Amino acid sequence: MKNARFLPHFAIALGAALLAIAILYWPGIAELLRDWSSREEYSHGYFIPLVSLMLVWQQWPTLAQLRFSGSWNGLGLVIVALLLLLIGQLSTIYLVVHVSLILLLTGLVWAFTGLGAMRILWVPLIYLVFMIPFPPFLHNQMSLGLQLLSSEIGVWFIRLFGISVFLEGNVIDLGSYQLQVVDACSGLRYLFPLMSFGFLIAYFFRAPWWQRVIVFASTVPITVAMNSFRIGVTGLLVEYFGIGAAEGFLHDFEGWIIFMACTALLLAEVWLFVRFSGHFRESRSFGAALALDWPEPLPAGFVPSERSVPKPFWAAVALLALTAATMPFLQARPVESLARESLTVFPEEIGQWEGTPEILQDNILKSLDLTDYFIGDFIGGGDRRVNFYAAFYDSQGAGESAHSPRSCIPGGGWRIEDLQRISLDGLFVTGQPLRVNRLKIQRGEDKQLVYYWFQQRGRVLTNEYAVKWFLFWDALTRNRTDGALVRLTTVIQPWEDWADGDRRLREFAALAVPELGRFIPD
Repeated sequence: MKNARFLPHFAIALGAALLAIAILYWPGIAELLRDWSSREEYSHGYFIPLVSLMLVWQQWPTLAQLRFSGSWNGLGLVIVALLLLLIGQLSTIYLVVHVSLILLLTGLVWAFTGLGAMRILWVPLIYLVFMIPFPPFLHNQMSLGLQLLSSEIGVWFIRLFGISVFLEGNVIDLGSYQLQVVDACSGLRYLFPLMSFGFLIAYFFRAPWWQRVIVFASTVPITVAMNSFRIGVTGLLVEYFGIGAAEGFLHDFEGWIIFMACTALLLAEVWLFVRFSGHFRESRSFGAALALDWPEPLPAGFVPSERSVPKPFWAAVALLALTAATMPFLQARPVESLARESLTVFPEEIGQWEGTPEILQDNILKSLDLTDYFIGDFIGGGDRRVNFYAAFYDSQGAGESAHSPRSCIPGGGWRIEDLQRISLDGLFVTGQPLRVNRLKIQRGEDKQLVYYWFQQRGRVLTNEYAVKWFLFWDALTRNRTDGALVRLTTVIQPWEDWADGDRRLREFAALAVPELGRFIPD
């Protein structure tokens, strides 16, 4: 197949653009690759760019015959993308960086091809959204919600077979064995790939728009229903064949079967539309309604025209090169040294509380990427015990920031039962009343009460999104991104209630918080 001929300087412009993208976005791209390789929910991410290119290839004969006039609107989108990149880098939110990358690619294509080609290419570009992982906080919230919902439906299914079962949160008690519906069983590892597949089916489905929307939207209830069915079947297998049925190869193999069943249900939904919808009255062929067409041949005698690089694309490449040259200097602005002591010398005795410092494992320290920290149990007499953790970061960037306990706690198998924001009466930090996040967490029969807050550059914050905003704002206006996370945790014993834990944490906080001033600068 003959292709449109590009003048030699197109290679120069394209090479410069790719080099600038690599310089600016490599940390974000590397984070994408880490997520795809380490998190099963996003392992399909490797295929998304390839499928997107396939969608472009499918339209190549049409594109080859279009005149690429370029568009200054594309340059405007490139500017928006680069501003988002700056916000993402300074606010430490990789999601913003990844969205910026897709907008940048869209802007470059738009600046080069113009509006006519964008009417064809917008679907392959939009499809790239499915390769972006959700931020940890939102991912964990979705996972917890799906765990609870799938557990309830799964227990309902088990009871249909006359089996006595008790559900507490996401723990299914069968008497002889307890099944815990953890993060890996939430259904997200089915949902995200199925949504990307459902988008493709809706795209290729030659049907009215409302039918396409229904097909895509149905990926969510299909995933929830089939994952709940899987949990129910696992409970039945445990009841009749023992706990080995819930572990190992059978459990994984069962997961593959469920995903294939989800795909089959999605295709069955398309078949029902084809079979019974009036739109397909003339032809009820499933293959004709859902077909991946090969590119049609170019017209006989077609002679490709030479294509120069449009001015908007040159301007976008120049802006990219300028940003790639200046961004390292912006991020590496000299920062004044902070007058503070290291948390490694935090006092091990506070009032009547005596502490025993702990050392975090190297792999944990590497993932946290903090400057210094203190963690240890403080005993205040009898069985009164509080775990104190404070982590300080002298600078925070994308991938190097305080990790919210709301994101980390579910990773340890704990379930957040309740979250409130409360004030600790009589306690002040930098002249502000101390407000904290109060979490009730539970894992099986174990209960803990957690207080935590972010103490950053003279502010006390409890909202994770506010933390990101002020990181961005202070990086621009004060050239500072330092800050700390402070967390207090106590175990709620079987004979205690939550109020006993509140008294313990408040008593310890009244003594520990005044000590933090010399370790966390205003």
